[in-house]
Amino acid sequence: MIVLASASAARRRILEEAGVGFEVDPADIDEAALKTPAARRDPAALCLTLASAKAVEVSRRRPGDWVIGSDQILAFDGGLVTKARSMAEARARLVEMRGRDHVLWSGVALARDGAVVWSEHEPARMKMRDFSDAFLDAYLAAEGQRLLATVGCYRIEGRGAQLFAQVDGAQATIMGMPLWPLLEALRTVGALPA
Repeated sequence: MIVLASASAARRRILEEAGVGFEVDPADIDEAALKTPAARRDPAALCLTLASAKAVEVSRRRPGDWVIGSDQILAFDGGLVTKARSMAEARARLVEMRGRDHVLWSGVALARDGAVVWSEHEPARMKMRDFSDAFLDAYLAAEGQRLLATVGCYRIEGRGAQLFAQVDGAQATIMGMPLWPLLEALRTVGALPA
């Protein structure tokens, strides 16, 4: 059995659209404890640490299952960005990111019986365009509270695509999971047909 250790709708959609059969069993880890000041200096490693912790936690209670853990870190302006807590905070974040670059690091880990057997991470380099305040207000009104569930306050698979001037990275990576390497890993371990 393949298990997704996440309640993320975007990650579920990625696997569903790829035709992967799976169950959802969200991990219960203390992310704040893993996001130490030292860990925050390396967003690529941190996304793998979080993904691995999720996969291992769920795989301990699901013996024999292949458990997928995934996480994403947004690096911007020398620091890490967390999810906005309000629409006002989302608006301020998008204003700050307007016309500038950021990097989304997405990590994925595959665990079985309490041990990580494979992991990978991928960056997506993204440049927001210099959009107008009128565009931003219309975007926020159209997308609403859904934006608070995303670290960058955008959904690239929807209207959020219009926020960008340039994107270098796979759509699934931007949405929170490096899909192509994961599919290959699942085939390698025999969880998906070759």
